[in-house]
Amino acid sequence: MILHRYFARRFLFAFAGVFAIFSVMTGFLDLIDQLRRFGGSGASFDAILGLSLLNLPGAVYKILPLIMILATIAMFLSLARSSEMVVTRAAGRSALRALTAPIGVTLVLGTLAVAVMNPIVAATSRQYDLRAGRLSGHDNVLSISRDGLWLRQGGAAGQTVIRATGANLDGTRLSGVTFFGFGPDGAPRERVEAKTAVLRDGGWTLSDAKVWDLSAGGNPEAGALTSPSYRIASTLTPDQIRDSFGAPSSISIWDLPNFIAQLRGAGFSVTRHEVWLQSELTLPTFLIAMVLIGAGFTMRHQRGGNTGVMVLAAILLGFGLYFIRNFAQALGENGQLPVLLAAWAPPLAAIGLSLGLILHLEDG
Repeated sequence: MILHRYFARRFLFAFAGVFAIFSVMTGFLDLIDQLRRFGGSGASFDAILGLSLLNLPGAVYKILPLIMILATIAMFLSLARSSEMVVTRAAGRSALRALTAPIGVTLVLGTLAVAVMNPIVAATSRQYDLRAGRLSGHDNVLSISRDGLWLRQGGAAGQTVIRATGANLDGTRLSGVTFFGFGPDGAPRERVEAKTAVLRDGGWTLSDAKVWDLSAGGNPEAGALTSPSYRIASTLTPDQIRDSFGAPSSISIWDLPNFIAQLRGAGFSVTRHEVWLQSELTLPTFLIAMVLIGAGFTMRHQRGGNTGVMVLAAILLGFGLYFIRNFAQALGENGQLPVLLAAWAPPLAAIGLSLGLILHLEDG
């Protein structure tokens, strides 16, 4: 038990050191990138620094598997150079038993990353998108709520807010739709209700529409008009509507199931968000695989000049598994793989591969 606590403490210190180094490096690089993007927009340095700090948690969260494998390599190289691993093996401890403490720490860190760091990343990502959109002149045009689907479009003639009870997969066909038109001064201009609205050729084509003129004063219902077909100009495109959902990473994992239910109720495809949810749940498993890979190449006593080759092989294999994981996620989002298979197969396969590597190199 004492040895397990010692290994757990060493691994935790190694992880904290690598995490701090990569956080500082990522922060500086992102600050340079933000200065390049928004330096000419008239934004102050404080505003750009705030953007960089908001983007930092998400950037570090993405490279967490890399941080984990480097922390593992740093720890076991240190233990190997001081011959502590040799003494441990001579005392009768197998390689897998020596990995119990690092794996336990990784499981805790991975669970904390999903349960705590993921909501932080989601909150900071939303704030980053909001502030960056303001600086660049772009803004989100779509939101999903219990009341249905909400869109917003604008132009020189004013703003139009759109509410619909349902939509097709790309948001270009709405049902149970209501348009609220506002003039450039923000005053209400008109209200239009329709059975359906289809986005085509730079405008919405409405069927079974009823129009209320709100700018004339008096009783709008008295002057309401009905029409089997009505057209409202729009600057929206299908790509804008689709992109307005934002990345699933901007939604906390605790809120994601409810958001998926709302999205499905509005008629949109939820495959992308379901794959992301399952992938987040597999993160602790994938981090354990990274630890096993790093340990498999660096646990043995270092001889001659093999250290650099073994470290390089571990990092390359880790990058390869990370690429396979992202590739499987892309296939799952496109519907070419089932959601559970796309999310869970890569980390489970990575654990099987890394365990086979350790058993072959250390206990074989």
